[in-house]
Amino acid sequence: MLRGVLLIAFAAVLWSTTSIVAKFLFASSDLGGLTLALLRLMVALPFFWLLMRREQHRLALQHRQNPTDGPAPLTRLRQIPLKALIPLAGLGIFQAVYQSSYLVAVDLTGAAIATLISLCLPPVFVALLAAPILGEKPGAITLAALFVAIAGTVMLVLSDVETAGTLRLAGILMSLLAAAVYTGFNLTSRYNSARTPVFTTAFLCFFTATLVLLPAVYFSGGFADVQNLQWQHWLMVIYIGVVPTCIAYLCFFDGMQTTPATLASIIVILEPLFVALLAWLILGEELGTIGIAGAFILTVAVVVASRYGNPPRPAT
Repeated sequence: MLRGVLLIAFAAVLWSTTSIVAKFLFASSDLGGLTLALLRLMVALPFFWLLMRREQHRLALQHRQNPTDGPAPLTRLRQIPLKALIPLAGLGIFQAVYQSSYLVAVDLTGAAIATLISLCLPPVFVALLAAPILGEKPGAITLAALFVAIAGTVMLVLSDVETAGTLRLAGILMSLLAAAVYTGFNLTSRYNSARTPVFTTAFLCFFTATLVLLPAVYFSGGFADVQNLQWQHWLMVIYIGVVPTCIAYLCFFDGMQTTPATLASIIVILEPLFVALLAWLILGEELGTIGIAGAFILTVAVVVASRYGNPPRPAT
C-alpha cells in the first residue's frame, strides 16, 4: 500500500504545479485562461487515447482468459450505449467549464486562493447535495463541515483583501464557479452507472471538453494569442498538458489500485496545500494570518467531508 500512497501523493505534487506554471505563462504572454484550457486538453488527448487503447486491449485479453468472470468489457467506443454516452458527455462539458474557469481564476487572482476555493469546497458540497440528488443523507458532522468550509472560504476572501489591498472579485467569482462545476462533475460521476473503463471515460471527457472549448476560443479571439507564443511559452503549455495532466493522472489511477478510497481522498487534499506553499516560495503570494487560518479550517472541513466518499476529480 505504501507504493500506492506515494504515487497519489506524487500526483498531488504534480497537480499543484499547474497553477504555478500557468501564472508564469499568463504573466509573460497574452494567453488567456480559456485558451490555455483548450491547449492543455489538446496536448493531453493523444496520451489518453493511447492509455484507452492499452486498457481496452488488456480488458479484452483478461475476458478471453476468464470468460465467466463477468460481461464482456467495452473494447470499442462504438460499443458504448447512448444512455452511457450522455452522462459521459455531461462530464466532458463540466470538464471544459471547470478547466477554463479554474485557469481564469488563477490568472485573475492568486494561485493559492484560486486552488483552495476551487478544490476544497466541492467535497463538502458533494457530501451535502448527495442527499437530495442521490439519496445519500448527510449526518450532523457533514453539515458542520459545510459551515466550517464556508467560514474558511470567507476568511480566504478576507485575506485577499488584506494582502492585495483590493477585492479581486472576478477571480473569487471564477473560483466559486470552478468549485460549483467541480461539484457537478463529481455528482454526475456518481450518477453514471455505465462503469466504462477508467481511461475510456477520461478520453471521452477530454474529447468532449475539447469540442466544447474549440468554438469558445475561436469566437473569443483566443487563437490570435496562440500565434504570438514563443518557444518558452510552448514549453510551459506542453508541461501543463503532459506532467500535471497525463503523468499525474497515470500515477493517481495506478496508486488507487492499492490504496483505500478514504485514504486516497485525504492524500489528494495535499494538492491545494502544496499550491499555497509553492505560491508563497515561488510567486511571493502571502495568505496573511487570516488566510492561513482559513486555509487550515477549510482543509479540516475537507478531511471530514472526504470520509463520506471519494468522488472522482477533473484535472487541475
